[in-house]
Amino acid sequence: MKFHLKSTLCSVLLGLAAAGAADAPAEPLRAAFVYVGPVGDGGWSYQHNLGRLALEKEFGPKIKTTYVESVAEGADAERVIRKLAASGNNLIFTTSFGFMEATLKVAKQFPKVHFEHATGYKTAPNMSAYEVRFYEGSYLLGVLAGKMTKTNTVGFIGSHPIPEVIRNINAFTVGARSVNPKVQTKVIWVDTWYDPGKERAAAETLIAQGADVLSQNTDSPAAVQVAQEKGKYAFGWDSDMSKYGPKAQLTANTENWSLYYIQVAKEMLAGKPVGNRKTLWGIKEGAVVLTQLNPAVPADVAKLFEDKKQAIAAGTLVPFAGPLKDNTGSVKVPAGKSMTTEELMAFSWYVDGVASAIPK
Repeated sequence: MKFHLKSTLCSVLLGLAAAGAADAPAEPLRAAFVYVGPVGDGGWSYQHNLGRLALEKEFGPKIKTTYVESVAEGADAERVIRKLAASGNNLIFTTSFGFMEATLKVAKQFPKVHFEHATGYKTAPNMSAYEVRFYEGSYLLGVLAGKMTKTNTVGFIGSHPIPEVIRNINAFTVGARSVNPKVQTKVIWVDTWYDPGKERAAAETLIAQGADVLSQNTDSPAAVQVAQEKGKYAFGWDSDMSKYGPKAQLTANTENWSLYYIQVAKEMLAGKPVGNRKTLWGIKEGAVVLTQLNPAVPADVAKLFEDKKQAIAAGTLVPFAGPLKDNTGSVKVPAGKSMTTEELMAFSWYVDGVASAIPK
């Protein structure tokens, strides 16, 4: 009898414990973000942070996010990423090209943590790479620039001479010359992603050299602000920068990172993270978003812009379709051919119309 009562009591206690475990809330997914600039840069890091906030809104208590901003590429990035992995984060997004090697190194040391790297090309079983076809939007900015310029000189502020940036400069130029073959693009490199002072100086120099429409692959709204002050046009980059230059900004080439972040979080919450994946989304997928056009854009130009945007989404317009020459006159892509994804990811030459040389 004693044995029976004891067994019954144990069964009851075990049942209560099991019920309590079933009622206990599951641990939230812990996701961390590493930003190369401040979240208030008004550009790249700001836009990624909007994606982080969208995650919190989408999943509520099922996810807990954190971020580290203004992380230098190199040894400092490796230290930050390792600390985030060691402190219990299940998912880490590293959001700059220069974080690639550090992310890969830490991913090998923490095989149970999943890593996602933006704009890179290296992957691992617990690390994937993602970016957007931002050059599609840059091509469309070029179309507007080619139609709106009066000097036939447009300017571009480059950050670092890596394929990602060269690709955007080239797309901008190809787009401009598709509607105005006389256009020349002048490029000034600032060797930084975010430095409002350097970006401002570059914008002022380009305008002094005759550029009346500016674009950029940098993170602050300095170029838009300078264009506003000088009575010129410019484009927002990564984020809508119209509040910094409402008369200057013709449109902004922005990204909707939340689409990808939500997909990855769903995979993680389902216990099915995907490694060794490379994702490249664009206008068709809604990952590249062009903001509302400035009222200064004539109706016929706005229609041309919209028609070309729809053609890119449909796949009937490919920005880097041949024939394409480099700026020394050599044919790089023959008629009837288009650049492959691999070639686009390794862009190391300027197209015809870029009146500059790539820094060595």
